[in-house]
Amino acid sequence: MAPRVLVSDKLSETAVQIFRDRGVEVDFQPNLGKDKDKLLEVIDQYDGLAIRSATKVTEKIIAAASRLKVVGRAGIGVDNVDIPAASKKGIIVMNTPFGNSITTAEHAIAMIFAVARQIPAADASTQAGKWEKSRFMGVEVTGKTLGVVGCGNIGSIVAQRGVGLRMRVIAFDPFLSQERATQLGIEKVELDDLFKRADFITLHTPMTDKTRGMINKDALAQMKDGVRIVNCARGGLIVEADLAEALKSGKVAGAGIDVFETEPATESPLFGIENVVCTPHLGASTTEAQENVALQVAEQMADYLTRGAVSNAINMPSITAEEAPILTPFVKLAECLGAFAGQVTEEAISSVEIVYDGLVSDMNTKALTSAVLAGLIRSQVADVNMVSAPIMARERGIQITEAKRDKSGVFDSFIKLTVVTEKQTRSVAGTVFSDGKPRFIQIKGINIDAEIGEHMVYTTNNDAPGIIGLLGTVFGKAGVNIANFQLGRNRPGGDAIALLYVDSPVSNEVLDEVRAHKEILSAKPLKFDIPPVA
Repeated sequence: MAPRVLVSDKLSETAVQIFRDRGVEVDFQPNLGKDKDKLLEVIDQYDGLAIRSATKVTEKIIAAASRLKVVGRAGIGVDNVDIPAASKKGIIVMNTPFGNSITTAEHAIAMIFAVARQIPAADASTQAGKWEKSRFMGVEVTGKTLGVVGCGNIGSIVAQRGVGLRMRVIAFDPFLSQERATQLGIEKVELDDLFKRADFITLHTPMTDKTRGMINKDALAQMKDGVRIVNCARGGLIVEADLAEALKSGKVAGAGIDVFETEPATESPLFGIENVVCTPHLGASTTEAQENVALQVAEQMADYLTRGAVSNAINMPSITAEEAPILTPFVKLAECLGAFAGQVTEEAISSVEIVYDGLVSDMNTKALTSAVLAGLIRSQVADVNMVSAPIMARERGIQITEAKRDKSGVFDSFIKLTVVTEKQTRSVAGTVFSDGKPRFIQIKGINIDAEIGEHMVYTTNNDAPGIIGLLGTVFGKAGVNIANFQLGRNRPGGDAIALLYVDSPVSNEVLDEVRAHKEILSAKPLKFDIPPVA
């Protein structure tokens, strides 16, 4: 029996035809996604569900989807899909991460011009029968400094367009290498430096815990008087009330806002302020982009349903059915190694070396390397998956090398990750025990045996008496239960590390108390995609 796909949002007829051409039966109901009750009623009839943003694939929908094997999102954002629920039920969630990059970049450039020349307000004034030529005095972009925050796929296109407009382009991105910056013809800077120097600031970074509210009162205070800010990325990157205050005071001369803290945005502190250009999340809204992502998602879903090929999966690596039982635990280990390095590394990464030792060297190391890179980049780019991670790493100029070798130690298999930045080199190694659980076995060259949990804390310190007592006392006072506590050192009185597996997240206030101890060099919270023990 041919697989059956429901298209519940608006996709083009060309995309629908791709399913038919690949032998997939299609039920094209582009308005069904808005009727959650009807979707719930019929979802058990389909093997695949193709959506845009209108359809909400909730836990309730997934529970009712007895046949569903794959959800395909035409676009990058998957906020409307309950990915944990889908993963638990074995449903693959795919997106199309690169189909609308040029469109979004062009919208940002359009917003820069609109704000620089006050085009929307001038248009409204002129069409109202006024002739306020002196009111709409603009500024040239030529020769101005453009600050690009986030220089990945979209940001790098904006940077190139800025160079073409004869702007001085500076960029901040934790993963941007000096080599990639040179290739783009731009200057790589720290974020504070960008805030101080830029005449125009454009945001192209994803929403993470580190980037949420990054444009706030403190950040705005660092900027030039008369700076202009454009956001075509994510609404929550800007504290709208703080930006509104800066616009009213004249600190910020103008803003182009395509995304909002709450969408649809029926009200905002930014509405009604002079020289604020607002659009309703149009970054990806061109005919070309919408067609590109529609065709791409149809091809990906059809390939999976008819041939088992997995592309751009959010929650599954590209692994064959034969490999899965053996490889999957090492995929999780690889992700954890990358996630550890990504969360403790704050400088731009120039190169990554991955060593596969023992039996793991004979496995599908391409999938494992993708898992390492996904874990590494995910701390900065939330939408990354195992297919897009190598592309994103290359875009940032990160050199990636793999080495395979026969068993060289006590473990039958282990993976070692070494990350090189402009300031330092750090390494972490891990293995999978017979219970299938990943473990860290070495950090910074220091041997350790640490179970990996959802919430952890990593400290580096001088090897001195009292560290165990300090951590136990501070965490105990804060009500944080320590499930596991592992220590290591390179020599007596030398460098030491500790890994604590805790039952709940640890606040910055608690960590600040730890950091205040004279022997503590650093204390970082870590989070891993490991289900908590029931």
